[in-house]
Amino acid sequence: MQQRSLGATGLKVSRLGLGTMTWGRDTDQHEARDQLIAFAEAGGTLVDTAAGYGDGASEELIGTLIGDVVGRDDIVLATKAGISRRSGERVTNTSRGHLLTTLDASLARLGVDHVDLWQVHVWTDEAPVEETLSALDLAVSSGRASYVGISNYTGWQTAQAATWQRAVPGRTPLASTQVEYSLLNRQVEHEVVPAAGALGLGILPWSPLGRGVLTGKYRTGTPSDSRGATEHFARFVGAYLDERGRGIVEAVARAADGLGWSPLEVSLVWVRDRPGVTAPIVGARTAAQLDGALGIEDMTLPSEIVDALDDVSAD
Repeated sequence: MQQRSLGATGLKVSRLGLGTMTWGRDTDQHEARDQLIAFAEAGGTLVDTAAGYGDGASEELIGTLIGDVVGRDDIVLATKAGISRRSGERVTNTSRGHLLTTLDASLARLGVDHVDLWQVHVWTDEAPVEETLSALDLAVSSGRASYVGISNYTGWQTAQAATWQRAVPGRTPLASTQVEYSLLNRQVEHEVVPAAGALGLGILPWSPLGRGVLTGKYRTGTPSDSRGATEHFARFVGAYLDERGRGIVEAVARAADGLGWSPLEVSLVWVRDRPGVTAPIVGARTAAQLDGALGIEDMTLPSEIVDALDDVSAD
């Protein structure tokens, strides 16, 4: 798998990342193991998790596989801090103390002394941005993180954070921003993508398959074994099961039929090759689902197909 530089840094990552949001909850240890083996064998290196995924269950599961399935130096390990659901509800906290305490807990669960990329999971107004960003500097200066980034920031928030880090001597520049980006959600193209490009941040799209909708699995209903059929993901997936979403999915399906590809392949290649994108983060429930994503390495969409998909999906 081709390796790309993460933004303007020297960090190289595979141009597909392995997402682990469901690990430890919907994806058990056996499926996770099979996924990581297949990903590594395909040349994948970027493994993305977060302290808030399953209240640490994802990190714990990855920790059991490092050194067993893959060597620590064979992966680019990324995690995030700032969101917790331990109380049963979504709680955000981006204060310096909370972020650093969360990082230490992440390292313990992962069984490592540092992560390659540490990201602030979300913007909050409760903590000053300079305080939040100082946690990133401390993580790097203490050796707990090699590179740092942000996640789910708007365009102006991205520009403010990245400019602050670049303008003050001694601070650590941001390497990346992780945002939702797919044919079903192109809002980041208006402000986030230009800001990231101007300030040297690599873009890591999450839900590049439109929360699974772009695979076409929901064209005739909601499969009983899909995320859309689960209580905790039904509304998340349902947001794209509207008239606009159906139109885009049908256009993807037509393109796939014409190319002899699957809708998954069309959708994933489209976002992988967008300007500014370093690596889409692909999350699969099973190893069989992941295999479909790992086969796109040598695929490139014809320009006329790209133009047609751009037209039908424009925000």
